[in-house]
Amino acid sequence: MTSTGIRLHAPAPGWSIAADVVVVGSGVAGLTAALRCEAAGLRTVVVTKARLDDGSTRWAQGGIAAALGEGDTPEQHLDDTLVAGAGLCDEEAVRLLVTEGPHAVRRLIDTGAHFDESSEGGLQLTREGGHHRRRIAHAGGDATGAEISRALVEAVRARGLRTIENALVLDLLTDAQGHTAGVSLHVMGEGQHDGVGAVHAPAVVLATGGMGQVFAATTNPSVSTGDGVALALRAGAEVSDLEFVQFHPTVLFLGADAEGQQPLVSEAVRGEGAHLVDADGVRFMVGQHELAELAPRDIVAKGIMRRMREQGADHMFLDARHFGAAMWERRFPTILAACRAHGIDPVTAPVPVSPAAHYASGGVRTDARGRTTVPGLYACGEVACTGVHGANRLASNSLLEGLVYAERIAADIAADGRHARVPVEHPARPELPAHPLLAPETRLAVQRIMSDGAGVLRSADSLARAAGRLQRLDAEAREALEENGKTAEPGVDTWEATNLLAVARVLVEAARLRQETRGCHWREDHAERDDTDWRRHIVVRLNPDRTLAVDTTDTSDFPPTRPSPCPQEQ
Repeated sequence: MTSTGIRLHAPAPGWSIAADVVVVGSGVAGLTAALRCEAAGLRTVVVTKARLDDGSTRWAQGGIAAALGEGDTPEQHLDDTLVAGAGLCDEEAVRLLVTEGPHAVRRLIDTGAHFDESSEGGLQLTREGGHHRRRIAHAGGDATGAEISRALVEAVRARGLRTIENALVLDLLTDAQGHTAGVSLHVMGEGQHDGVGAVHAPAVVLATGGMGQVFAATTNPSVSTGDGVALALRAGAEVSDLEFVQFHPTVLFLGADAEGQQPLVSEAVRGEGAHLVDADGVRFMVGQHELAELAPRDIVAKGIMRRMREQGADHMFLDARHFGAAMWERRFPTILAACRAHGIDPVTAPVPVSPAAHYASGGVRTDARGRTTVPGLYACGEVACTGVHGANRLASNSLLEGLVYAERIAADIAADGRHARVPVEHPARPELPAHPLLAPETRLAVQRIMSDGAGVLRSADSLARAAGRLQRLDAEAREALEENGKTAEPGVDTWEATNLLAVARVLVEAARLRQETRGCHWREDHAERDDTDWRRHIVVRLNPDRTLAVDTTDTSDFPPTRPSPCPQEQ
């Protein structure tokens, strides 16, 4: 592993604290990792971009998948996951997930999470797309993420873990041997700390969530700007499978020009019997797949897009009028309220829906213990690429992956006996910063470029246009820097815009290279899956000159992430 030497342009840290481990992110993955590290006696600091309960986890509606029901087995869960992943799942990673998953869910319940129960007193399980059994545990009807977040946040506060809220992490700190030594961060607003500072720690866990804000319309909150992937790239880590962005099939359609976070209509609505129909009431998914509306998400999203193109429409409909008011109010109160807030009553009318960016199946490449290719840097949750999701995440596997791999990371850190590292000093304001910052308005430009050229439907032409437009944005910033030594003023808006451009470039290059249709990567000009040439992963690193090093694996298996030991560690 070789560090790029690239950092975001930012003031020097004005304060610092020390810890054994710093966890970046406060969703299910981050807080689980933090609680397990603290329980192992490690001084643990949690850093989160907003408040502790403001991450993507609380927006999760459907639930958490695990073989908890009568007659269900981890092997059946594995089979469904492998099918959804379209030939690119790491089978051993999936086996770890489904085998350890039921116990991890029970530990989550022991932590204080309350899931909906059946009249017999057991867990009430539902079914979602790609699952052949009812194995989705849910809470509050359609508020599973909010309940999990509540339980974990309460546990963190009860245990007295040190937390730094409203803090954007900037870059990884390393020692002279390239080993992780902490992070730099910027705290927004008033609090115990303010401005740019540092947390010095020999282990860093990235649990920063997704990058849905790289697209104009997404289910992700505004904080999901790919910060963890961008940080890892600058640190020299490998990222993989970024071309596989899952577009949720049923997002509430608010108009063709709607941008930003859009309300999700959970797959669990279809799991309970809702039908996808066109304007004439025809169920167009029947006959396209044995599971019809409950096919894996990539197949349903493609089915919706095809019908829209055939009919010249900009949305389809989800019809659940047959549920009746009582079921809507009991089972899906959050979705019901969101629809009614936008003037739609699903009790009496079909709900207009269309696909929108939802989940990144790829991310920072890790092994079975969450270790990246940078010594001391770990990743879990949506920011990571563990090999579990392959080319398309199976519904409700994300919360489970966050739980299982966060626990594995904590166990590895606790067993490692790592020692404090002294970070290398970096100039606060170098004469020519290696990474020019982008103006805040660039964010919207990147989002529109990506939605136009790298959305649900992709082609060589659309991706080439996107790549060219992204390159121009980058070139304009570099030219301004080289000509007058200036870059945009450091701040949250410019750092986020810069991170978004970084992850957009990687996504587009990977999508251009993968000349096939697989999972949630849909190439109109290469409509078939190609197992001969493309049953392999695309791995990307950032070079010191800010160009991308793009490689493919020889097979569908990932190479080991563990780098050669540093000289002093041999």
